Order: sequence, then structure tokens, then C-alpha cells
Amino acid sequence: MADISAKMVKELRDRTLAGFSDCKKALVECEGDLDKAADFLRKKGLVTAQKKAGRTASAGLVHSYIHAGGRIGVLLEVNCETDFVAKTEQFGEFVKDVAMQVAAMSPRYLTSEDVPEADIAKEREIRVEQARQSGKPDNVLEKIVDGQIKKWYSEVCLMEQPFVKEAKKTITQLQTELVAAVGENCKVRRFVRWEVGEGIEVEKKDFAQEIAEQLKNN
Repeated sequence: MADISAKMVKELRDRTLAGFSDCKKALVECEGDLDKAADFLRKKGLVTAQKKAGRTASAGLVHSYIHAGGRIGVLLEVNCETDFVAKTEQFGEFVKDVAMQVAAMSPRYLTSEDVPEADIAKEREIRVEQARQSGKPDNVLEKIVDGQIKKWYSEVCLMEQPFVKEAKKTITQLQTELVAAVGENCKVRRFVRWEVGEGIEVEKKDFAQEIAEQLKNN
């Protein structure tokens, strides 16, 4: 059996946010391989999140984030099961990160299930026409458009967006890791984003990159 040091356990905790005992068990199970242990914990976290998904989450936080001297504002509600978890550092950091994600990436919907059928139909129509104009054969049009719609979801749906701090993770995966870490059902419930001058036909500064860099450096 591999010798599991405290340093290895700490490194795994930093990577996965899992508890100390879970990290140690995972390292023992995976014979000290950090990458395998991280995958082991993520899979376990997914199962944990699925089991807890049906539990009522009515506690939590409403968080506000203001950027660029009041040019962009976000209100975000994230729920958990108890006030105790709502007050933890892990939960608070998740809420702050997601609020900044909303400010930086300007999602239009929470999940793909929230996208109105009319919006999906419009996007499909545009992409089908573009694919036809590019000379793509009809027998592959649908597959091409399906892939494009999936990519579009990852741009406009908050929970399917890549996390700005760590692009290999989606916000959904980040939420799953939080559930595994705190042991409660946690869920991003709703958000709203405002930007000064939004909808007015004037040239505006794009703050997305600026906020993304700030989020990465936090």
C-alpha cells in the first residue's frame, strides 16, 4: 500500500474541495495516484449530488456584485439546505465566483431547459441556412446543427458555461463539487444582470475580459 502523506492529502483537498477523510480514502484506494484519486472523488461527488438533488434547498444567499464603478451589476440567488452551510467559506466563495461569472460572461438563461422553444427554433433556422449556404450535404446538416446548438448552450446558459477560473469545468460541475464538499444540496436558483446603457444603440466598452481576468486572479 502506498505511503499517503499529509501533503498529498492537502493537495488533493485543494484540487477537489473534498473532505480530509474522503481525500485520504481516495488516495489509499488509488494507491497514491493524485490524478486517479481526483477522478475517483469527482465521480463520487456526482453520485452524491444526484442523491441530494431531490432534497429541499430553501436556505442560502442572495449576493450582489458591482463592477467597473457601477457599470455592471449582478444579483444572484444560490440555495442550500441550512443556514450553517450558507455561512461557510466554501459556499460563500462559490456564490461570489458565480456572480462574477455572470458579470463576465453575460449568460441569458440559467440552464438549457430554460431556453424558450421559440429561441431554439430561431437559432436552428439560422444555423441550418448557414450550413446549406456553405454547401454541406443534407444528410449531415442535422448533426452539424445539433453540435452548433450544443455549443450555443455553453455560451448562453450559465450552468453549461465553462468556469472562467478553470475552463475544463462547467458551472454545473463546480456546483457538484460544492455539494460533495459541504454535504448538502446546493443549487444556483436565479440571477439577473444589468449593464449601463444596455439596449441603447451606442458603442459600449466590453467588460467581459476585464472581469474574467479579475476572477482568475482572485
